[in-house]
Amino acid sequence: MKGNEFALSSILTIFTIIDLSSNMFYGKIPETLGTLKFLRVLNLSHNSLTSHIPSSLANLTALESLDLSSNMLTGEIPMKLTSLTFLAVLNLSQNLLTGPIPQEKQFGTFQNTSYDGNPGLCGFPLSMKCSSDESPPPRPSIVQEDNGSMFARGFGWKAVLIGYGCGLVFGLAVGYVAFKTEKPHWLVRFVEGERNGKTRRPNNKRLGRRRT
Repeated sequence: MKGNEFALSSILTIFTIIDLSSNMFYGKIPETLGTLKFLRVLNLSHNSLTSHIPSSLANLTALESLDLSSNMLTGEIPMKLTSLTFLAVLNLSQNLLTGPIPQEKQFGTFQNTSYDGNPGLCGFPLSMKCSSDESPPPRPSIVQEDNGSMFARGFGWKAVLIGYGCGLVFGLAVGYVAFKTEKPHWLVRFVEGERNGKTRRPNNKRLGRRRT
């Protein structure tokens, strides 16, 4: 500057426009660019920048124009960039970006020209659809034979577990009462009556045969 050399120790945060296009810059885009809160225009096009787009650019809430075209940027477009509600111009063409294009807020207004030359990108507004856009196959019903059954109406495994648990508790309670009261008489009579009835029936038939 004016014939003198100075070391740039820090970047002023009051910059509103940065245009470093058509140079020979290479390497990653610095994460520290996200600290330039007043930045409205950022142009880093026509360089040899690599790696991914830093998500810290989402902190540039006043940004109106972002041009990162004609570089060698890779990876996906950060979803955090959808928070740039003032972004009116976006150019990410001629890079090596991949994955789905964000669809929220301002990103739903950009045209194909913003993403040309990135064969790995997919989704609106490009004609290439992402695999996640395809409708998933219908999930099989739990009970297909009887559409009117309780399972088809949403009777799930939780209800089955609840019923099983209630039955188990009830069975344990009955067993406890039976042993605590030393075998209730009505239960003993019922069981013995069933047994006697089963043993007597074949005897009657045999007697009947002998009489004839």
